[in-house]
Amino acid sequence: MRILFWGTPEFAVPSLRALQEEGHAVLAVVTQPDRPAGRGRQLRESPVKREAEREGIPVLQPEKPRGGEFLQEIGALEPDLSVVAAYGHILTDEVLAVARLGSINVHASLLPALRGAAPVNWAIIRGHSHSGVTIMRMVRDLDAGPILYRVATPLSDDISAGELYLMLSGRPPFRTGDEVLLTVQHLRQQPPALHILVPDLPEPLVQIVEKALAKEPAAQQLDLVRGDTERLLKRLGRRPFRKSRTVGIPCLDKIGKIILHRF
Repeated sequence: MRILFWGTPEFAVPSLRALQEEGHAVLAVVTQPDRPAGRGRQLRESPVKREAEREGIPVLQPEKPRGGEFLQEIGALEPDLSVVAAYGHILTDEVLAVARLGSINVHASLLPALRGAAPVNWAIIRGHSHSGVTIMRMVRDLDAGPILYRVATPLSDDISAGELYLMLSGRPPFRTGDEVLLTVQHLRQQPPALHILVPDLPEPLVQIVEKALAKEPAAQQLDLVRGDTERLLKRLGRRPFRKSRTVGIPCLDKIGKIILHRF
């Protein structure tokens, strides 16, 4: 599978390494820019960047992962799936929708209890008896997508945040990279439902596309969607699809990619 990987700290490295070793095509890594660190305030690369460079994977380091130029750059890679692990920025709907199967996130807690930043620290502060890793589909709201995979472990009373962080990064009993591989394999075998791949798709268009998915071959499916969609939009008094969102309806180009890669 063609993967666009997003991550920054050591926690993300096992997931990147597992995808690479399994033979998936990691097209590029998106990570935080080099930041000053230490007493000398020298620029320091992220652990994910160092791993990517060792493996010869292209590295992208935008200050903010948004804007037309960046979207065009990652869109040109034509990823099947975005895998995000502690990247450090909230991703926009447009970025989440670039990959044809959407985006998944590797989160260092048992969702939905600890959404948001620093879940490892909050698990210790709140005295949780268990922690773990959750892999979920990414949606507009933070850490609110459908859970795809979850693994838990009991916590000792004296465990520190640092020890828990290392454990969730891939030390026994966790093999975070393996969990990511299981999720990717599941998505390859069972593509997500249309309403997850294209959020906010109006019900009339859902019916049009689902009808097209029953047709063969894929080229005819796309022709059917295009014709029926344009007729629907005319009835609604709206203009045909362009390459951006029009009155809240996702572009036909995105739906077309889903159809052409559905099977």
